[in-house]
Amino acid sequence: MSAKHKESGFYNLAATSLQGQEVPMEQFKGKVVLVVNTASQCGFTPQYEGLEKIYRKYKDEGLVILGFPCNQFGNQEPGGKKEIEEGCLINFGVSFPMFEKVDVNGSNAHPLFHYLKSELGGLLGSRVKWNFTKFLIDADGKPYKRYAPITKPEKLVPDIEKLLAHTKQSA
Repeated sequence: MSAKHKESGFYNLAATSLQGQEVPMEQFKGKVVLVVNTASQCGFTPQYEGLEKIYRKYKDEGLVILGFPCNQFGNQEPGGKKEIEEGCLINFGVSFPMFEKVDVNGSNAHPLFHYLKSELGGLLGSRVKWNFTKFLIDADGKPYKRYAPITKPEKLVPDIEKLLAHTKQSA
């Protein structure tokens, strides 16, 4: 493992959970992490179901999914904590960690998204195009791949399995 990976920018970041707790990304060291900007009233909202299936299948093998509600695209996450909980936790049975609503673009973008966009540019440069953009991070904290909003969660499984297998070999 290179010094660069040991000093990963990902592990130096933190975010506030939906419950108001500060969560250092460092607590996910050694895990494969999927960061997703989410919305409760988006055409892609049914992806919560696919994300939850993947999380349940692979969480014991070292996968963590982190959901970040965002209201920057079509006003599709207009509510507060209660509405977000009802939208994703109750309607879709989401059990993976969810965080407070954030901006993913612009000057007020959360530092986590500044970092991920700088490491993994997309079709629109570094901007996040829409809700349900996904960022896969390997177990060393290195951003691995970015996926478009239209990419269904099940299409990520081969990459997730590859990173989880690599993690097992390294252990």
